[in-house]
Amino acid sequence: MSKENYTTLYAFLADVPDGRHAQGKRYEWLYLLTLLAAALLAGQRSLTAMNHWLQQQQGELLTTLQPKRRCLPSLSTLRRVLCEVEIGGLEACLAAYTQALDQGDPIPGSVITQAGERLQGQALDGKTLCGASTPGAKVHLVSVVRHESATVLAQTKVAEKHDERQAAKALFNCVPLAGRLMTMDALHTQRWEAETILAAHGHYLMVVKPNQRTLYQDIQYAVEALPPLNRYEQEYWDYQRHETHTRGHGRLERRTLESTTALNDYLTWPGVAQVLRRTCWRQELRTKAITQEVHFGVTSLERQTVTLADLEQFWRWHWTIENATHYIRDVSMGEDASQVRSGNAPQALAALRNAIISALRLEGWSYMPNAFRHFASDLQHSLRFIGALST
Repeated sequence: MSKENYTTLYAFLADVPDGRHAQGKRYEWLYLLTLLAAALLAGQRSLTAMNHWLQQQQGELLTTLQPKRRCLPSLSTLRRVLCEVEIGGLEACLAAYTQALDQGDPIPGSVITQAGERLQGQALDGKTLCGASTPGAKVHLVSVVRHESATVLAQTKVAEKHDERQAAKALFNCVPLAGRLMTMDALHTQRWEAETILAAHGHYLMVVKPNQRTLYQDIQYAVEALPPLNRYEQEYWDYQRHETHTRGHGRLERRTLESTTALNDYLTWPGVAQVLRRTCWRQELRTKAITQEVHFGVTSLERQTVTLADLEQFWRWHWTIENATHYIRDVSMGEDASQVRSGNAPQALAALRNAIISALRLEGWSYMPNAFRHFASDLQHSLRFIGALST
C-alpha cells in the first residue's frame, strides 16, 4: 500500500458512531470530527486555541466542506462532542485506521530473522495524563505502539497504573500478535500475558524486576556466575554475549547483552527460550560521571530465530513509545498541560493525537513542530491530508 492510496483518516472518522439524540442535531457528525482533526493537525494545543484557529479559517472551511448549516460550531459544541463521543467506537475506528497504516509500512521496527522472515516489534506501555488528572481521578491510558515508526495500534483507559495488566487483555484482542515481538516493562511480566502472546503465535521480550520476586531472584543468583571462566562453564551455561558502543548526546555508552539457555527448564516460565542480562554503562563527557544499570529479561525468541544484536535492537526500540509518542503528545501537542478533564474528552483527544502522529510519521515528517506549522498555514493541504478534500 503506497503513501498515495492508503485509506484516509476521514474515511475512518465516518464510521465513528453518532450517539446524539435526533432532536437538536445542528451539525453533521463527520463535519464536527473533521474540524477537530484539522485543528489538531494544525498544532492547536487547547480547545480554545482549536476554536480560535477554526474561526480564523471560517470562510475557507465553509466553502470547502460545504456543511448544511453555513457556520462553524461554537467552543461549547466542540467541547460537548469530545466529552460525549462514544469513546469505544472512536478508539476502535482510529485503531483500525492506524493498523491500516501499519500494514502499509512493514519495514520500520522490524528485523529479518535467520529464517529470512520479517519480525516486527511493538511495545506495550501506559501514560498518565497529568493535566487531565485530579487527586481523586487519574486519567491513565495504555497503548500498543509499533517499534521505530511510533504507530499507535490501539489504546484504552484504566483507572490506575496497576490496572494496566487488565488493559492488556483488551489490547491483545485488538492488535496483531502473530509474527510480532511484544516488548513490555516489568509490570507486564506475567505468566498469563506470556501464554496469551504465545497462543497467538507471537513472541515476547519481558523485563524482570523484583515485582516477580521468585523469578528475579532465580535469575539474579544464577547469572552471578557469568561470564564463564573456562570452556566447561561456557558449555554448561551455553553463553553468548553482544556489546555495542555509541557516542552522542554528550555521553559515551556501552551496552552489553548476555544470554544463557541453561535456566530455561529450571524457571518453568511459559515459552522461555533465553534468559538475558543487559548492562548499560554511561559516562558523561563533560563531568566524567559514570553510571551503570543492570536489567534482567526473558524472551521466547530462540537463537535459531534472531541474534543477540537483534534482541538488543528490540530492547532499545521499546523506548519508541516514550520518545516518539508520549514525548510528542506532551511537548509538541501540549497534552500534559491540557486542562480538559470532562467526560471522554481527554481520552478522545489522546486517540486523535495518536492517529495524527502515526499518519504524519508515515508521510515522512520526523519533526512534528514543522509539520504542525505547515498544516496550520495551508488549510487545503491539511484537509487533503485528512481525506476530507479529494486530491
